[in-house]
Amino acid sequence: MTTPVVSIAYHSGYGHTAVLAEAVRDGAADAGATVHLIKVDGITDAEWELLDASDAIVFGSPTYMGTASGAFHQFAEATSKRWFTDAWLDKLAAGFTNSGSKSGDKGHTLQFFQTLAGQHGMTWVNLGLKPGWNSSEASENDLNRLGFFSGAGAQTHTDQGPEGVHKADVATAEHLGRRVATTARTFAAGRVAA
Repeated sequence: MTTPVVSIAYHSGYGHTAVLAEAVRDGAADAGATVHLIKVDGITDAEWELLDASDAIVFGSPTYMGTASGAFHQFAEATSKRWFTDAWLDKLAAGFTNSGSKSGDKGHTLQFFQTLAGQHGMTWVNLGLKPGWNSSEASENDLNRLGFFSGAGAQTHTDQGPEGVHKADVATAEHLGRRVATTARTFAAGRVAA
């Protein structure tokens, strides 16, 4: 059985998104992947090489003003060097984000990640969960409590630090990591079988 390599390329302005990145890492590692955490606002040549050698890349950023952070946008523009050579063609991709409000236009950030992945010819891995907390019998402690389908969305109150990241959002990010690692293993087995 092949061990998938999952890299998490993320920016965290105040530490909240870093908590989610670590949760994605934990979920992917729990599913048997080798995982690399890469902060895009200080990315090195060696870390670019780790991304190039990964089976899956999970993008993460806070949502600021309705999109990914400026630091993540700089990283996204820098990936054009990979685009020219098809370095990320047929890799898997996924994403996660956090904002201070329940919506915060996080869907736009996840769509930005999907577009970036699409431009690279990557295959998007969605969250694969039904929405939680959407009935009178549901709870804000449900997985996918904010009801995103394309990736993991989290909400943290603006007056709280990284310790305030909601436990259900951490668990949802862990789920995303496991799903990416499992999907990467399935894709690798399919390549071998083909």
